Amino acid sequence: MNQDLSIVTLLLHASWVVQLVVALLVGVSIASWAAIFRKIVALKQAQQLNDEFDRVFWSGTSLKDLFAGAAQNAKTSGAMERIFASGMRESQKLRERHITDAGTLMDGARRAMRASYQREMDTIESNLSFLATVGSVSPYVGLFGTVWGIMHAFTGLAALEQVTLATVAPGIAEALVATAIGLFAAIPAVVAYNRFAHDIDRIATRLETFIEEFSNILQRNLGSQSPSGH
Repeated sequence: MNQDLSIVTLLLHASWVVQLVVALLVGVSIASWAAIFRKIVALKQAQQLNDEFDRVFWSGTSLKDLFAGAAQNAKTSGAMERIFASGMRESQKLRERHITDAGTLMDGARRAMRASYQREMDTIESNLSFLATVGSVSPYVGLFGTVWGIMHAFTGLAALEQVTLATVAPGIAEALVATAIGLFAAIPAVVAYNRFAHDIDRIATRLETFIEEFSNILQRNLGSQSPSGH
């Protein structure tokens, strides 16, 4: 006796718990793919903006002109440019308070840049925890659906006097679909999480390096009382 064992047919005949688990996993998978594509675009844009500002910064443009440009591009600037602007802004505020000690000015600028760096990293790392959760939890949710489906299948077989492979196979197949979909949701999330974590570490290292390089430039300019160029 031939039976239709396609995934759609199996799900239509599965218990409501298995159907609920599968629906949940499909929804989570769609959400994780959406998060993956958004993160790909966001990281690519962040790297491009950092590259553009890095070229301008080392082109010889004065700090004053760079700060003016950062103020104008506040809504479209990248992480590196915003960190630069926060350091310059704090330095200017301290100067307006007639603070002339180079050490105090440097400490204030560095603290402002570190705070801006933390805000930027919080933004860049958004949705990573969601992908990590999907990657770690989805297989277990699918396994729960499988276990429940197998229990349901064997409960239904208890009333039969003769059990054959043909009567067991559909119920087991229905249950295993949940595990398969759980893995389908988890594997892309884990791969994407690892890749994004690597890219974000590189961005973080680059931003930290920029903070140190800009701090050295700012310190030299503060020492010479000439913050208009570098």
